[in-house]
Amino acid sequence: MSELISKAKKIKKATDILKTLTTKEKNHAILKISEEIEKNSEFILKENKKDVKLAEEKGLKKALIDRLELNEKRINGMIEACKTVVNLKDPVGEIYDSFLREDGLRISKVRVPIGVVGIIYESRPNVTLEATILALKSGNTVLLRGGSDAINSNKAIVKAIKEGLKKSNLPESAIEIIENTDRRLVDEMLKLNEYIDLIIPRGGKGLIDFVVKNSTVPVLETGVGICHIYVDESANIERSIKIIDNAKTQRPGTCNTVETVLIHKNISKKILPELKNVLERKSVEIRGCEKTVDIINVKNATEEDWATEYLDLILSIKIVENFNEAIEHIKKYSTGHSESILTENYFNAMKFVEQIDSAAVYVNASTRFTDGGEFGMGAEMGISTQKMHARGPVGLKELTTYKYIIFGNYNVRE
Repeated sequence: MSELISKAKKIKKATDILKTLTTKEKNHAILKISEEIEKNSEFILKENKKDVKLAEEKGLKKALIDRLELNEKRINGMIEACKTVVNLKDPVGEIYDSFLREDGLRISKVRVPIGVVGIIYESRPNVTLEATILALKSGNTVLLRGGSDAINSNKAIVKAIKEGLKKSNLPESAIEIIENTDRRLVDEMLKLNEYIDLIIPRGGKGLIDFVVKNSTVPVLETGVGICHIYVDESANIERSIKIIDNAKTQRPGTCNTVETVLIHKNISKKILPELKNVLERKSVEIRGCEKTVDIINVKNATEEDWATEYLDLILSIKIVENFNEAIEHIKKYSTGHSESILTENYFNAMKFVEQIDSAAVYVNASTRFTDGGEFGMGAEMGISTQKMHARGPVGLKELTTYKYIIFGNYNVRE
């Protein structure tokens, strides 16, 4: 029996226990996991260094290595995520719709766990911990398939998690990780309808497209982030530059990083020179439209640039004639992730919010806030860009489905 099938069977069996746990039992387990993460932090960091070293030897981009790398601050963030999730309301068992028929039949809609959630992800070993605690709190089990670039880190984190589960008297098989990094296992995992209830891909466009096209298991699509910021003609220049700087350079390898900035022609000559200075001091490569190149000395943008998620210190800039041109550009190239308008015009702000149909739409704020932790969810399974079931950061409620519970008094249908 293959590792994948063996672990899928174990995890399916564990769902019967997970879905019956009380909130107190689940919280206790998550706190034990956080203790083990803290206790084993030196070992986790040691294993992570192995992954980082291999990534550097392969010549991976700095931004991608940043996604892979763990440090004391990020370990502390993982521990803090555990505590935050513990303090969140347990969605399981919530009755969020109920009505009484004239014949006395009580029909209620109740939140229940999805079951076995399979996560296929690249880099970012903190996802291993976040996926586990969110699944656990929402009564689900989780089958992890991380990338080969983070295998040592992921195995070290899972080891600590399993020790936490063991100390809380919960089945260690509530979480399993596929240690075999053969990519053929991903395709096999996508066909395990007998054992897996939902697949969540978390990574680049190639991975997400492959999962969506090849999975027979239902998929919750977490999307590519071609995020936009539109600088309206009334925008405060100094504050706008700070937001663009933050959205591009804080962590350029994340999906909520801005990739394209649209600037109203009436403000372009005022903002572009200083924006260029700020970004180039941080090694950002700017690619501009013809009008942008006429104002500042940067590379020419191509059609491909507007449709590219760089995940790197690269930014495309386009000067637009008016508000409507900005809207049309975003509608054409957006992946439905996060878009922002910088403006002092209330009418334009409200028009932007109404006309842009992305998972997160901002007024005068950085797109970097699209994150489960920032949205008060403690952690996230990813950012969903689809419109059905879940949209935006995927937290506890998004990891539940519902069932109807009907109470009667020996009722029969007439």
